[in-house]
Amino acid sequence: MGAITEPRPVLLLLGAFSCHDTVLDWARQTAEANWGPIALTSEVFSFDDTTYYEKTMGADLKKMFFAFEQLIDPAALIDIKLRTNDLEEQYREENDHPQPRPLNLDPGYVTEAKLVLATTKDRDHRIYLDRGIFAEVTLHFCRGVWTKHPWTYPDYQREDYHRFLTDCRNYFRQRWRDLS
Repeated sequence: MGAITEPRPVLLLLGAFSCHDTVLDWARQTAEANWGPIALTSEVFSFDDTTYYEKTMGADLKKMFFAFEQLIDPAALIDIKLRTNDLEEQYREENDHPQPRPLNLDPGYVTEAKLVLATTKDRDHRIYLDRGIFAEVTLHFCRGVWTKHPWTYPDYQREDYHRFLTDCRNYFRQRWRDLS
């Protein structure tokens, strides 16, 4: 029988996308207010790998990522996903945009070996966590590169995302060494 141990903390990552620059600014400020200082911020990426979100979010979407200074317990992903859903709804109710969903917040975490994303949608490759939240390993890190799976979203297959995720992985490794 294997010994039960506490999981290592992980690096919280939040993806935010919208067709409004001001919404991304709000997302950053709100993320810091909820999860503390941001250690790494990605460039603003053009989110044009799919048209899936156009009906609800509009065209010319932009996406950026925030990685946070404080490492978290991976089990916190459930509460974080529930909170990001609430924040999306709060923003929608308090602001007047023509899109029914002006903001999408996608939390996940980075470890040395993988990128895990939270979702409310069940699929064959997703594991149920609790309270309506599922998780998937979207990418794994193998032989020095991020590697996709058959289910990996098109945008997460991009090299520019991978460069930022490598920066996150390196930051995580340094933070872990500092804590040990």
